[in-house]
Amino acid sequence: MMEQPHSCCKGAEMLLNLQPTSSVSIQYHPFFGPHDDLVLLELDEKLLSDVLYQRVTLRGQPDEDAVLCTKSKTYLVKFVGTSNSVFLIPPADYSTSHESGGENYNQQVPTASVIKVAPGNMELVEVAPRLDKLKSILSENLYSSDEASTAMGDLYKWDDLINKVQASDDELKAGLQALSAVEIDGYWRIVDEKYMDVILRMLLHNSVLNDWSLDSLVEDKVVSVLESDGFPRKLVYHCLNVYGSRVEEAMDGGVWRLDARRVCVHFARGILREGKRKMESFMEEWLRMIPEEIQPSFDMLEGEVLTEKLGVETWVRALSVSSLPTTPADRFSILFKERAKWEWKDLEPYIRDLNVPGLSSEALLLKYTRRSQPSIDAEPVFSAR
Repeated sequence: MMEQPHSCCKGAEMLLNLQPTSSVSIQYHPFFGPHDDLVLLELDEKLLSDVLYQRVTLRGQPDEDAVLCTKSKTYLVKFVGTSNSVFLIPPADYSTSHESGGENYNQQVPTASVIKVAPGNMELVEVAPRLDKLKSILSENLYSSDEASTAMGDLYKWDDLINKVQASDDELKAGLQALSAVEIDGYWRIVDEKYMDVILRMLLHNSVLNDWSLDSLVEDKVVSVLESDGFPRKLVYHCLNVYGSRVEEAMDGGVWRLDARRVCVHFARGILREGKRKMESFMEEWLRMIPEEIQPSFDMLEGEVLTEKLGVETWVRALSVSSLPTTPADRFSILFKERAKWEWKDLEPYIRDLNVPGLSSEALLLKYTRRSQPSIDAEPVFSAR
C-alpha cells in the first residue's frame, strides 16, 4: 500500500543509482492526480536526440490521429495500455516537503513521491507520409492562363501546408515535386495541365523557329523569347523543370535538356483526356505531336495508360499512377475496380511507388492480392484478396 506523504521525500534522482536487489518506499506526492498533460513516450534511441533538442513537431488536425515528424520521417503516435502500474516520480526540486501525521514513523527512511500512475505510454510507429491531402487541397485551385493577379479560393503557403499535411518537411518537399507544384507569390500552386500544354507547345515551336536543340536549350534565350510571348518568367522556369533538367550550370543560367519520356507522357495524357482511343488512332496522333528530335516508344507510357482487347481491336485508355491514392488499401481497391485480374507486368508500374515502412512489395502483394498461375509456364495473375 502506498504511504501517506511525509517530510523525508526524495525525487526521481534517488532512483537513478538504485541497485537491482534494493527497494525504496513510495508515497503520494502532494500534487498527486491524473495529470492528463503528462504522458510517457517510448522512443527508439535514434530519435532521442531529435526529441531532446526539439527537432520534432506534432502534426494533425483535431479530427486526425496525431503524427510526430522529424526532418525526414513521419511517425504515428499510438497509445499502448499496460496492466502493470507505472509510477511517475518528479525531480526533487518539484517535490514539496509534507509533515506526516504518523508520530512513530521513521523520518530517516527515504521515500519517492509518486505524482501520477500512468495507465500506459505513447509509442511511435514509422508510417508513410499522408500526401493525398496535399494533392486534394492544391487541386482545388489550379493556376490557369486566365488567372489575374489575385486568385479565387484558398491558397496555401509553406507554413499552411505543414499545418495541414501530415508529413515531414523533406517528405512534403518531395510530395510537392511529385505534383509538379510551384511557388508563385509565396503560395504553392499546381499549374493547370492545359496551361502547361500551351507553354510547352510554344517552347517547342520556338525551338523550331530558332533552331534550338532540345538537348541543349540555353536558359536565357528560352526565358527571354517565351517572356516576349507573354508567359510569366516563373512559369517558363517551371516548364523547364517539369519537362526537362538542367545539364550545365553557368552564370547566365545554364543549359537544359528536355526529357523525352516526360514530353511523350504529356502529349499522351492530352490525347486520352477525352476518353479511350483505338490503338492505331492513338499512335497516329501521338507520333504526330512528338518533336522530331525525340524518339517515342510505347514503353514510355508504362504506368500512364492501360490497353485492353475488345474483339479484334486494341484500345488505349488513361490510368496515371500519379492520380492514384498513396495508401495501399485504397490503391489496390481502385486497381481491382479497373481490372479484376492483373498480370505482374501490368500491375508492377502501379504499385512500385507505394511506400509502407517495414513492408516490401512482396508483403503488400500477400496482404492485398491473391496470386494464381494457370500453368507452370503461364505468367502469374493477381486478383483482389
